[in-house]
Amino acid sequence: MAKLRILYVASEINPFLQYSEVGNFVRKLPQAMQEKGMEIRILVPRFGLINERKNRLHEVVRLSGINIAVGDEEKPLIIKVASIPNAKLQVYFIDNEDYFQRKSVFHDKENNFHADNDERAIFFCKGVLETVKKLGWAPDIVHCNDWMTSLIPLYLKTRYKKDPNYKNAKSVFTIYSNSFDHKFGNDILAKAKMLDIEDKMLTNLKSADYEGFIKIGAQYADAVINGADTDDQSLNKLFASMQKEKKLNIFEENDNLVDSYFNFYNELAG
Repeated sequence: MAKLRILYVASEINPFLQYSEVGNFVRKLPQAMQEKGMEIRILVPRFGLINERKNRLHEVVRLSGINIAVGDEEKPLIIKVASIPNAKLQVYFIDNEDYFQRKSVFHDKENNFHADNDERAIFFCKGVLETVKKLGWAPDIVHCNDWMTSLIPLYLKTRYKKDPNYKNAKSVFTIYSNSFDHKFGNDILAKAKMLDIEDKMLTNLKSADYEGFIKIGAQYADAVINGADTDDQSLNKLFASMQKEKKLNIFEENDNLVDSYFNFYNELAG
């Protein structure tokens, strides 16, 4: 029986960068799944806070050099890689001079939300799918973590649905309590679009805010996981409305996390 292939996508991973619970989750679960015999790949942004020398990042020239469209602009994609200390896991980093060189994650020194965080997320999601294609590695499951990864399920169901690399891939979208109040510009749909995507497919993103990203991720994912704090009332309300509208598969985590995910992934992959 072939090994199940799991692609983890997130905005952070410990020890390279951690600013929320996502970083620990994406550090621990992939290793646990690998130890259970699954084949793992991990992709995250190369935010400027990550010290390349200390963490021994180096560019993967054969994967770099693609241009990624964000609206009318095309931005060069740079791929870097590093190994997690004390684990047989490599992490691939999506980089671009305009989006990921600044020494911050989503907020500047005055705690202002970066106005181009929508573009950074779009570039990241598109860059992930193109990078994995270039790796020649076909995932069975793409596990997307947090709002920055939320467009990947959409792209898998549209632009990449006939691609040999992704035609059998199922997507999982985990939502965390990392909301923001910022509202992006009206051009967000034009920036997010790709071939085979019509405007009506992006309706949930029209609000151009955190809720829009969450809703579109949940809309196109094959399974949705509630990783949010139980006392996050706004997210609980959002989950309830999505559950009512779409009858979403909400996978609740229990104490036996590793076995739960192992069984969950196998069932989802069919």
